[in-house]
Order: sequence, then structure tokens, then C-alpha cells
Amino acid sequence: MIRRHLRLLTPLALLGLLVGLADLSHGSVGEDEDYYMQGLLIREQYNQVQVLEKQNSFIPDGEEDPKEHSAKKTAKAKSDSIKSPNKKAEKTKKTAVKNPNSVSEGEQQYNPIKKECPPIGLESLKIDDFQLHASSTKRYGLGAHRGRLNIQAGLYEDDLYDGAWCAGRDDTLQWFEVDARRLTKFTGVITQGRSSLWSSDWVTSYKVMFSNDSHTWITLNNGSEDLIFKGNREKEIPVRNIFPEPVVSRYIRINPRSWFTRGSICMRVEILGCPMPDPNNYYHRRNEVITTDDLDFRHHSYKEMRQLMKVVNEMCPNITRIYNIGKSQSGLKLYAIEISDNPGEHEVGEPEFRYTAGLHGNEVLGRELLLLLMQFMCLEYLSGNQRIRHLVEETRIHLLPSVNPDGYEKAFEVGSELIGWSLGRWSNDGIDIHHNFPDLNTILWAVEAKKWAPRKMFNHHIAIPDWYQSTNASVALETRALIAWMEKMPFVLGGNLQGGELVVTFPYDRTRSQGVVREQTSTPDDHIFRWLAFSYASTHRLMTDANRRVCHTQDFAKEDGTINGASWHTAAGSMNDFSYLHTNCFELSMYVGCDKFPHESDLPEEWENNRESLLVFMEQVHRGIKGVVKDHQGRGIANAIISVEGINHDIRTAADGDYWRLLNPGEYRVTARAEGYSLLSKKCEVGYEMGATRCDFTIGRTNMSRIKEIMEKFKKQPIKLPMRQLAAPGSRRRRLGT
Repeated sequence: MIRRHLRLLTPLALLGLLVGLADLSHGSVGEDEDYYMQGLLIREQYNQVQVLEKQNSFIPDGEEDPKEHSAKKTAKAKSDSIKSPNKKAEKTKKTAVKNPNSVSEGEQQYNPIKKECPPIGLESLKIDDFQLHASSTKRYGLGAHRGRLNIQAGLYEDDLYDGAWCAGRDDTLQWFEVDARRLTKFTGVITQGRSSLWSSDWVTSYKVMFSNDSHTWITLNNGSEDLIFKGNREKEIPVRNIFPEPVVSRYIRINPRSWFTRGSICMRVEILGCPMPDPNNYYHRRNEVITTDDLDFRHHSYKEMRQLMKVVNEMCPNITRIYNIGKSQSGLKLYAIEISDNPGEHEVGEPEFRYTAGLHGNEVLGRELLLLLMQFMCLEYLSGNQRIRHLVEETRIHLLPSVNPDGYEKAFEVGSELIGWSLGRWSNDGIDIHHNFPDLNTILWAVEAKKWAPRKMFNHHIAIPDWYQSTNASVALETRALIAWMEKMPFVLGGNLQGGELVVTFPYDRTRSQGVVREQTSTPDDHIFRWLAFSYASTHRLMTDANRRVCHTQDFAKEDGTINGASWHTAAGSMNDFSYLHTNCFELSMYVGCDKFPHESDLPEEWENNRESLLVFMEQVHRGIKGVVKDHQGRGIANAIISVEGINHDIRTAADGDYWRLLNPGEYRVTARAEGYSLLSKKCEVGYEMGATRCDFTIGRTNMSRIKEIMEKFKKQPIKLPMRQLAAPGSRRRRLGT
């Protein structure tokens, strides 16, 4: 397994920490309460265990009015924003720095090795609401529990789910506090302003304070003056400040010193820190998630993604094939990997499944999950895992990890903590790929309103409008490549992995009533869609957990982690609706994590959260009925229509005459028909056990079709029979008449 373990302290520093902890006052504390008591140090001991590491220079605190924004001649704190890429820190010669708060002149100095610490988990929800506190709050919806990086607000003001922590008063006595519940080496802070359509609020500068008992606080300083860190200049772009030296403590506070003149004190925050080694910490043990899979847990650039796919192909050449479906706007190939026992071939009776990810380039977790999935399936197949072997041998699986590589490269360059909510979301030409498909819903509903279906238009395989296929249409190259791929492969089931929430959505994604933003809009296959969504959500570690925290504004756990897309928010031209109305494929969206671009250190846990769900959902492609439609000569009939009584949505057979119809358990009357053939109906029963029920059809030609075939064969000319055959009947009549 490739995992990056951080060395938090040098042996000398760790020894100092243990000495400090040895002098703690003892008391009987219950195991379920001991995390509140971890690391309670008096001020003198707190100073002795600080990790000293010189990195940057910061702004010393003067007696400046906090609202004053005139230029001052002060040293500036080094800060990273979205405009600068997230590069590794420059390797500089480290020098010992004396702790300005130390009470011992003879304290030994040392040169610690610089390590980058990940976010402690405000955005990813590892830090729960009870660990966040504030000096005051404007109202509940703007409480400390809402002060998380990238948290999104509701549509309206005064919402219970607003987009930041906002102080009840605008003065320099306000603070936002995080309780890490264990000793932590804090290395930096990332801040944003308030997420709001109507307000402009952000903090422009702040101090940072530390404590181990939440009573005695020490402000980070440069030896003579308190440090003032530069904050935000607008409300969405994250700004990161790295401390000149890491500080070990349990509590950290951010104390705003100035803010936008026409706004209020409002912040969204992430803290960078490494937890100190503490095997006795009950809270940590209780929440720790460990994976045993030996996979490449890191973020991959486009080049690294391509190389990883190549490595998987070389490890499992008999069951994998790499191909591309087209190119992005900047010319990057859209690579997919096929996993099957006969890669490159469609086997009659074997369903085809697809996972796509990265339609929004900044939603990175899905991309990495698919890269992990292909590694996992290859390794497990080689090790003889019967579940994986059965899946590979009975299914043709396609994984497309990066639909929007251009957007991803923008996000990857900046880094997981600094991309904000939308950088890299769109294609290079500014198009949201997931909602860039033709709106076939409106066409179908208009025909149904006039009662023309199915007489004048089918209820499935709806044609793409001519205007959409013109060169002047605002259609991304990536979208056109996806459509060609979807039309070429006889996909049965698909899932597109997205981020920023924990929920599975299913069609329709567009509301049927015009002008309505949210409205339940079900497909004729609503029951099977609900089951498919639930199969993923119920096997995810968090989606259906009633005790989990809401990502942003909606508690999807109450809906079993699933929701109809249109009842969440309407969107025309979604990939899900298009797939259902234009092809045989039932497509759903899996929002696999609250954090769109989690830190690399979170990938093992995210894999554990989603691994079983990814496998279970793939297995659902074998639910329902399947079969082959043939003529009396045993030839498969392509494009035959399969109808299920009571469900106003049909599917069609593939080129070899085989079909797959997703259905829940039950008894169904199924009809097969094709142009020029007589229709045939039969009862097909779907059981509860996994595996599609076989339901084949053999249909014959109609008399009319035979006549047409004969006429076309003779170019619609009268059939010329021999004179002897034409004269015989008349001669017989003459003989009978004599």
C-alpha cells in the first residue's frame, strides 16, 4: 500500500512531550470521557513541547484600528491563494529557533524535519459539530458548526443551513475555536468568506491562539509582537497561511482583527495539523478507519493516471483493455479501461456496465475511486477472489475515470485545499458536461400531451434533435464523445461518480411542470430506479447513517441516502435523463463524499466508504430478465422492441439480438416485436436471488413482410411464371366445360 505517514516529531521533541505529559494531574476519568482530558497541560509544560520550525515571516501586531484599511509599513504574512499552484515547499536550510515563550533558557534546540500536515477534517466532517465553538453567533444557521471550508448555504437568508460562522458582534473580541480532542501539531489555517447569494462577508486579517485547557491562551507571535495573518479579499477563494513554526496543542482559535468594510465577521475555516501519536486516545480509536487493500492511494495527474492504467493492463492483460472514446477540448484523450474475460468483444448474453467520473473536473474523489477499483479488481482476480472472478466473467465492465481531464488539471495544479467550490468544474470552453446533453424530456412530454405516443413516436430511443448536432451548437467535445460511446456500446446500467454530497440521485432530473424548481418527477421505471439507488446507498458506510452530519443543507439520510433528481433541483439535459430516453442504459449519479477534492491522506478511508457500494451496484446489472430474440432460422434480430406490460418504457435488442431488461422481483408479461415480424408475448418471472431470468423469443415473419421482401427482390415487377404453369388452370377449366 502506498501511504504517506508523517513523522510528527523528532525523537528529542517526542521525549520532551512525554516528560511534559508525565507531570499531568491524575484523576479517574471514564473511557468515554477521556478524550476531553487528553493533553491538559499547564502553560509552562505547553511551552516546553512546542515544535519549533522556522518557515515564514509574518505581520507583527500594531495598534491599528481593525476597520482601518490604509496601507501600513509592516512585514506581511506569507499566504497561498488559489492563484498560486500548490507546490511543495522549497527545501531550505533549517536553523534552530528559540521558543519565545519558553521558561527555560537552557532548553535544547534542534532542527526538526519539515513535514506537511493535512487538514484535520472540518470540510470532510471528521471534526464534528461539538468540536466547534465561537465567542458569539448571529443566529443558529450561522453558528460555529457552519464554519467549515467550502460549506454551501441554502437558497434563502435566515436559513437553518447558512454558509459560514458569523459573529454576533463585529469587534476584535470575537473568535472561532476548534477542539481537536487530542494533542495536535498545528501548521496552518485556510479561510474563506461566507457562502451567500445576497451577502458579502469575509475576514481580512486575524490572529491565531492556542491552548491545552481552553482557559489559558497563547497568541502566535514572532518573539516581540503578535502575528497578524492576511485573510481573504473576497468570499469564495480560499487563502492558506502556514505558521512560521508548528505548534502542539489541543485547542486552536482564530481571532478576526479586520473584515470587509461593508460586511460582517464571517468565516469558513480548515485547520492543517498532524495528530500526535497517542494509542490511549479512545476517541481516535473509536473513529479510525483502516484499509487492508494494497493500492496506490494518492492523487494522479493526467500522465500518472495514464501510467497507472497501463500498469493495471500489464498486470492483467487477459482481462483488461485500454481504449479512448475521444478527446477533450485541449486535446487530451479520454481513456477508458475495459475489464472482461474477453476484452474487446461483446459476448451474446453478457450485459455491459459502465462507471464514469470526473464530468466536473474538480470533483476528484470519483476519479480516484475508479482508479482504485481497477487496481482492486485486477489484484483480486489474480488472487482468486470468486466474487470478482464471477463479476469479470459474466459482465463486460467499462471504467472511464476522467471525462473532463482539462478541468481536473486546473484543480490538480492548485491543490485539494485551495480550489474552492468551482475551479475546474467546467470544460475548457466553459460547459457543464453533465448537463450538456440534449433535452429529450421536453420532446417526450410534448408528444405524450398530444397522445401521439407510441403511434407517432416511440417512448424510448428518442432521436437527438437536428439543431443539437449542428456545428454551431454549444456542445462540448467531451459530450459528443460520450454520446458516440453510449450509442456504440449496448450498456445496460451505468453510474457517474460525482462529489460534494452523500446521496444517490435517479431520473428524471428535470421537473415536468414548467417553472418549478423542485418537484418529484418519476420515470415509468421508478421502482427499479429506487432499488438501484438504494443498493448503492445502503452499502455505503455513511449515506444511510441517521447520525451522520449533513454535508451542506439537506439531510438525505432521511430518504435512505437517495433522492429523485428533479425533487432535489431541476436540471435540463442531464446525462441520466438522456441515457434513459435515448439508449437502453439506466444511469444514476452517485455523490460519493462531502469533500469534492479530499486530501490524499483521506483516500484510504474514502475507499473503504465506497468499495462495497461500487461492487454491489455493478452486480445489479444482473437483475431482471435477459434473452435473445431470434427468427425461425435462429438468427438474432437486432433492434427488436421489448415491452413490459404496465411499464410505459421499452428497450431494444443489441446487434446480435440479445437484450437485458432491469426489473424488480415479480411476474411480468413481456412482448417482443420487430418490424416485419409477428409479435409474441409470454410471462417472465423475476426471482429474489441474484441473476437475470432467461426469457428468449422466437418470432416469425408476417405475410405482408414476405410479400414486400419478394417484391423488393424482383424490383417491384410482376412475377413472370413459365407459360405452361400459366396455361394449365385455363386448360383444365375448358376440359371441365366440355
